[in-house]
This record gives sequence, structure tokens and C-alpha cells, in this order.
Amino acid sequence: MSSEKEFVSVLQYLDNKSILVIGAAGFLGKIFVEKILRVAPKVRKLYLLLRASGEKSATERFNDEILGKDLFKVVKEKYGQNLNLILEKVTIVNGDICLDNLGLNHIDSELEDQMVQQLDAIINLAATTNFDERYDVALGINTLGAANALNFAKRCAKVKVFVHVSTAYVSGEKSGVVMETPYRMGETLNGAIGLDINQEQKLVKEKLSQLQATGASPETIKKAMKDFGHARAKVYGWPNTYVFTKAMGEMIIGAKREDMSLVIIRPSIVTSTYKEPFPGWTEGIRTIDSIAAGYGTGKLTCFLGDINSVSDVIPADMVVNTMLVSMAAQAARQEETIYHVSSSMKNPFKNEKMPEIAYRYFTTKPWTNKEGKVVRVGKVDVLSSMPSFHRYMTIRYILPLKGLELLNMVLFKSLEKKFRDLNRKISLVLRLVDLYQPYLFFYGIFDDTNTANLQKLLPVTGVETEIFYIDPKIINWDDYFMYTHLPGLVKYVFK
Repeated sequence: MSSEKEFVSVLQYLDNKSILVIGAAGFLGKIFVEKILRVAPKVRKLYLLLRASGEKSATERFNDEILGKDLFKVVKEKYGQNLNLILEKVTIVNGDICLDNLGLNHIDSELEDQMVQQLDAIINLAATTNFDERYDVALGINTLGAANALNFAKRCAKVKVFVHVSTAYVSGEKSGVVMETPYRMGETLNGAIGLDINQEQKLVKEKLSQLQATGASPETIKKAMKDFGHARAKVYGWPNTYVFTKAMGEMIIGAKREDMSLVIIRPSIVTSTYKEPFPGWTEGIRTIDSIAAGYGTGKLTCFLGDINSVSDVIPADMVVNTMLVSMAAQAARQEETIYHVSSSMKNPFKNEKMPEIAYRYFTTKPWTNKEGKVVRVGKVDVLSSMPSFHRYMTIRYILPLKGLELLNMVLFKSLEKKFRDLNRKISLVLRLVDLYQPYLFFYGIFDDTNTANLQKLLPVTGVETEIFYIDPKIINWDDYFMYTHLPGLVKYVFK
């Protein structure tokens, strides 16, 4: 056996490769597509599976929701007049991960045959990341969708690697070191037996049939299916529908992969880009951002979370870089490997820093709302336990609500709308806190040995270490939040 160190070249790997990206319109999906187009112009083909949505065709969605984003400005500047030559490498495929054969039966068979013959790798980024999703929707995309994608990969003549993006929080509310180990079919977090994905599918169908038979309204069905997912997750020890269905997605592809090389990427809380294509690009509100957004816009005066614990955050471009390096490294191996893409092990970001950084940022650069009013923020009340949160809510909101209810009765329901609005807002806050609580009081640390080993495959000196940076130790969190993430959040997310 050679004693020479094994190195991997991601750029060489991408040369002349055909890759199918499922979920390209999502946050990480866009960044993944942009990175390949920008750094690997010799790639042969990028097939993007997109679902037509309402009035929009799959191609219109690509132009509006992907290429039309600010994220692609660097690619457009780089290629200028030659942009169309690069875009010729992109083929939009109208399909749906929730359907057998990815819904490709509706497209021309020539395109399907071309994909089956030419594809080298399949990347599955499709997911519904809503913690409070309907169970039928989350099971359809996060669990059964993953199986549909893998089944298609197994039909392809030369697909060597299947990359599936999961989440580090499939670990539920574990404390201590969480290892990069797979979940086997039927494994549960609380030791409960009887978890069976086919049975879950059956239960979903039965529940929907029952609701429809009673003539329930769409709104009632939606709420019932959300509650049902939450309840099923709790039975087996997961805190919400999202992580439960993602864990089952991992189980099903692990069980059915046969000799397919399988990469499972488990990112922690994904935040705005650290460096590429430019710092601070983001989209939508993630766990940690909902608190910063609520505070910066003046809607939130408290921070809930154990200030002694860690928020495991990782910039999106590092997740994409890990995907690319793992894909190149694993293409030749017929095994399953899990990669935690996280920071708690190597460079933990302490919760105690967030209120202080947010206060510093929003006092220096206060947000101006739609009416042109500058929102002044004050020091944050830190509530470091659930009982202290409930006390705070009772004094600030629930007691005044009771008073309003009484006044409303005395005044012959003339304050009904005001009472209902406040009641709805309080219910929403309590539900969100219930959903986010496992993350605000999370005591796990994600072991990232496999991901650290990936880094060793890139030559220490050389262009690829610069292009595919994946080491969280390079991040100064104070600077990142103050000068990159919070400005990006204000620019791209605050409305």
C-alpha cells in the first residue's frame, strides 16, 4: 500500500460531470448551483429538478427564484457576455420529488433517458424545513421524497454518489457529544418500539380520510395534520415533525442504498454566507434569526435561551463546500458516510453573546420601518429558563389580556377585535416557543471528525483550500454577526 497521502481535487472531479440537483430553489440549493457555475465552468451538465408552481412553469421559477436573485450577481459579472454559454449547461427538468420516478413520466422520455444514461451524481436538497409542517406534507417530502430520489439514482447507469442533505438535529434533544452515526430503520430516540415508515404512511392516509369524511374545513384539516405530526414525533422521542421526518428520511435511504455510495450531510443552524459569492447573502428566517428579527424590528424585548449553552451555527457557503468535497471524496467508495457541518466542537458560539451583539448592531444601525419610523431598541431581558419565560408572558401579556376580556364583556363586546387579535398573537408566540424550545435550550455538541478528515484531503497549500473552505475555526463570530450576518439579515429578510 502506498504511503503517499491521498488528496482529492474537487475541480477535477467536477470536470465533465453531469449532476442532478433536487431542491435547487431552496436556500442551500441556490448557493450550491451558483458555486458550481462560478468555480467549475467545465462541468458538463446541471439538471435542476423543479416543480411548476401555480401559474409559474419550472423554467420561469428558475429565472425568477434562482437566477434572478442577488446571489447570482458575481456569476453574471464573471461571465458577462458569455453568461448564456454557461447557462447552456443548465437543463430545467419539470418534476416533483413527492412522485414516483420524480414525476418524470410527464416529461419527454428522451430527456429522462439522457439523464439515466449520463448522470454521475445526484444531490437531494429538497425538504420542507418548517418545524410546524403538516404531517402528510413533511412525510411526503422529507421521508418518502428521499426514497424516490434514491430509487431514481439506482436506475441511473453511472451514478456513483448520492448526496442527501439532512439536519444535525435529527439527534432530537440529546445532550453531550452527538456522533456522526446513522439511524437504522425503526430506531427511536426514546427506545419506543414499533416505528415503521409504511405504518406512518397508512396512519396519515387514515387520518386524512377521517377528517374528509367528517366534512372538516381546509383550515381544520391543516391544523389537525400539523398536530398529528407533532404527536407522532413525540411518541418516538423527536421534538417536532421536521426532525422526525428527516430522521426517517435518513433511515429509508440508508436501508435501501444497496451498493450506492451515500453521503448524508447534517448541517446545524445554517446562516448567511461567510465569504462566497459575497458575505451576508441570506433568504428566509431561520431559528436564530427569528429572535434577531423580532428584536431589531421592535417586536421582541426579551431573549429566551440558556445563555450558558451554545448556538451551533454554520454559514451556508461552508455547508455547500462540504457537500462538494464529500461528493468528490466519496464518489469512488461504496459506503455510507455522515458529515456533521457544525461549529460547536471546533469554534462554539455562546448564547450569551447574541443579545449583546444584537444590541450593539441595532443601536448603531437602527432599523427604519415601512412608515419611515426609526425603531429604537433597548437592552434585552434575558429569560434563561422556561418558567421565567412563562412568568414574563403572564405579567406582560396574559394578565392584561384577562383585563381586556373583562372590559370587552362590560362594554358589550365593543373590544372584541382587539381582544381576538391580542389573543391570537399570544397563542402564536407560545406555539413558536414550544417549537423552538429544544434549540434554545440545546446541550448537544456535534462531533465533526468525518468533516475534519475531509479537510485533510485538500492540499494545505493550493487553490482548492481557498475555494472549498470548510473549517469553522476561521470564523470570528463577533465580526461575522456584526458585519456580515445581521447586515445581510436586514438587507435581504427584513421587510
